Amino acid sequence: MAELNTGDGGGKKGSKKVRSKKLNSKVDLTAMVDLAFLLITFFMLTTSLSKPQSMDLSLPDKDEDPTKNKDVKVDENRTMTLLLGDNDQLKVYMGMLANPKMAPKDIAYGKAGLRAEILKRKKEVEQYTGDAKKGLIVIIKPSKKSNYKNLVDVLDEMAIDDVGTYAITDISPEEVKLLEGAAPATPQ
Repeated sequence: MAELNTGDGGGKKGSKKVRSKKLNSKVDLTAMVDLAFLLITFFMLTTSLSKPQSMDLSLPDKDEDPTKNKDVKVDENRTMTLLLGDNDQLKVYMGMLANPKMAPKDIAYGKAGLRAEILKRKKEVEQYTGDAKKGLIVIIKPSKKSNYKNLVDVLDEMAIDDVGTYAITDISPEEVKLLEGAAPATPQ
């Protein structure tokens, strides 16, 4: 039980006036402590906790027969491929690697690099197709040496630049050689 002491209540020693001695007053703080814990409990139970933020990612249905090869044919004039390497390396090219519409080039992540390239290619594809619905298709190919942060940065750019169709696929051995600096082999 909590107490509140107010002093002895008597007069000065040696004074001639006689005062009655006051008793110490006590204040019971138990009810206030109980109320404080009730309020804390109430606010803890009624508050909404922040929910973790996640990125929506749609995955294909599980294939019953994994031996089937379901390659999807797309217009290579609408296709832009991003190769993610180690040490924040990013290469981009349009079309197929065997016959690229744009020579593979290094670009940087961010507004001046990747975002500018995507917006430029979106305009070119829209002029080529004449239809905004048939827009740019981006194929993202991270290598084994690339890091997760770079992949998330590229996926964020897809959302920021409003790229409707993009996919994350495996990187081919020719593209790995391209990332390492060797020229890709031309198929016969």
